[in-house]
Amino acid sequence: MQIPLLQSKKWQKLQDDLGETSVFEQNDDYSYLAILKNTPFGKYLYVPYGPCFDIEKGLKNAIRDLSNVAEKNQAFFIRIEPQNRENAKFLTQKTSFHGLTIKKSKDLNPAETWVIDLSGSDDDLKKLLPSRLLRYWRAMDKNGFKIETSKNPDDIKYLLDLQKKLAKKKKIGTFSEDYLKTQLAQDFATLYLVKKDNKVVAAGLVFDYKTTRYNLQGAQDEEYRKFHATGILTIQLILDAKAKGLKTFDCWGIAPENAPKNHPWAGFTAFKKTFEGREVDYCGDYDLILNTRKYRLYKAFRKVNRLIRKVK
Repeated sequence: MQIPLLQSKKWQKLQDDLGETSVFEQNDDYSYLAILKNTPFGKYLYVPYGPCFDIEKGLKNAIRDLSNVAEKNQAFFIRIEPQNRENAKFLTQKTSFHGLTIKKSKDLNPAETWVIDLSGSDDDLKKLLPSRLLRYWRAMDKNGFKIETSKNPDDIKYLLDLQKKLAKKKKIGTFSEDYLKTQLAQDFATLYLVKKDNKVVAAGLVFDYKTTRYNLQGAQDEEYRKFHATGILTIQLILDAKAKGLKTFDCWGIAPENAPKNHPWAGFTAFKKTFEGREVDYCGDYDLILNTRKYRLYKAFRKVNRLIRKVK
């Protein structure tokens, strides 16, 4: 079975370093990493991009096991994000399973992503890259750009500062400095910095796991948009992944196909699709409810919080 980074032992180590409580289980039938999350109404289990399984029976057995873990930890619901869309169809066909009510939830991780194949030759790969961005990449030195990699936790400030500016414009959230520093400390993480005249104008945090590079975090200074700093960086990320022997570059999330033009990811999506690749669709998030009363209170609380943030 395919086990993505967010369901791996390496991701569990990240959770441990962040002070989270998690449960990992793997057998011939299924595998999952479940993280215990706290809310004002109690705990819930979160299974990012999991559980993992090959056939529908594996998912059903995983849910049975997760329900036991949830009861043991007094969790009032379980949030799952299976990637195996074909064999998770029963989630959309049933309203309950094993005594748990099934509800479609807002997706925490992207349910759609854009993937670039790195398995061909170097020449084949360059044909997948936008010619205009390649010209800017080739002219980096002439235009005063330089790309560096870093494992220095202090350098996270550059990414965070750029993300905060972007988040304010797009009205989206950002991670904390401690969270990003803890991510960078993992052996699968690398920070890229794009500099012009010794000023950081773009940054990206990538994760390499098995044969895939995940392009999770990134931002650029809008003043340098005309120089296509993000495009230059993305090409470097892809070429470095290829040189490292990786087979896939996951752009990490695009807007749904019928999303409105004002969707927060509309611009990101248009940019990512300038690179030749393919769309991969997952199941999205489903909540398996153990305690209906607490769950309703939790959902109402979340709705009010979102409205307050929107007003602010």
